[in-house]
Amino acid sequence: MTWTKKDVLDMESLSAEEINIILDTADSLKEISKRPIKKVPTLRGKTVILFFQEASTRTRVSFDIAAKRLSADSISISASNSSMVKGETLIDTAKNLEAMSPDIIVMRHSSSGAPHLLAQRISASIINAGDGTHAHPTQALLDMMTVRERKGSLKNLRVSIIGDISRSRVARSNILGFTKMGAHVKVAAPPTMMPKGIESLGASVTGDMKSAIEGADVIMMLRIQKERQQSFLFPSEREYSKRFGLNISRLQHAKPDVLIMHPGPLNRGVEIAPEVADAPYSVILDQVTSGVAVRMAILYLLAGGMRDADDH
Repeated sequence: MTWTKKDVLDMESLSAEEINIILDTADSLKEISKRPIKKVPTLRGKTVILFFQEASTRTRVSFDIAAKRLSADSISISASNSSMVKGETLIDTAKNLEAMSPDIIVMRHSSSGAPHLLAQRISASIINAGDGTHAHPTQALLDMMTVRERKGSLKNLRVSIIGDISRSRVARSNILGFTKMGAHVKVAAPPTMMPKGIESLGASVTGDMKSAIEGADVIMMLRIQKERQQSFLFPSEREYSKRFGLNISRLQHAKPDVLIMHPGPLNRGVEIAPEVADAPYSVILDQVTSGVAVRMAILYLLAGGMRDADDH
């Protein structure tokens, strides 16, 4: 199968075959990061703009590293250092960027659907690096890569996602991604953090922590997204941790070879205990490593790497 998509905007629009292409490409590119000189000329002459309107560490830096390791030129801008602070609209800003002929724009925005809007208006490829509470496709892809490396396959795995489901674009993208690849996803959260209709994405729902953990192959913990909350959704962080925090004693209900995941940033002692986050079965730092490889793969595919290779 040849890659034909112009953009990567969400998991809904990716087929299982396309997900496999991204993961297989990431597997082949991962070894570049282990070389003494971590650079190949694959995307020399290509320009990647990192257009981040929200704070980010892992996603922003890994996209920057991914572009540089493929020899693309990477330029980073944010809302605070762009003309948007002077009143310029998002579309006008994007059109001005397009006039400089970038090949790819990696975009993070607080409004759901913003990357989709730009994808319809400009010819450069758009990668959604997180939009509001809607989608974070590259996070889901790196999570799937991490699990596939450890488990060999995603089919029939039991994946539990626990935490602030309502406000989590990571949860939505992972539910869609893992279920497309044949896994069974269960979500757990307090009632105030569980969106209505989440079952329509393919996940089963529980409000009980033990039920969520029981028999799980993978447990993904999510932080409380305080920046997106309009009101207090639980009595206290201590109470939340008592009911929905992952600790050593609760892990006895999971499978012995369970993987512990977290998209970051961690709130240690709230949703996850330090001894769990730092344990041998934790793959949290492996997720970060996978992030560079997955983002290299997507840049490569969108910039025509596979088409160029086929032509050659």
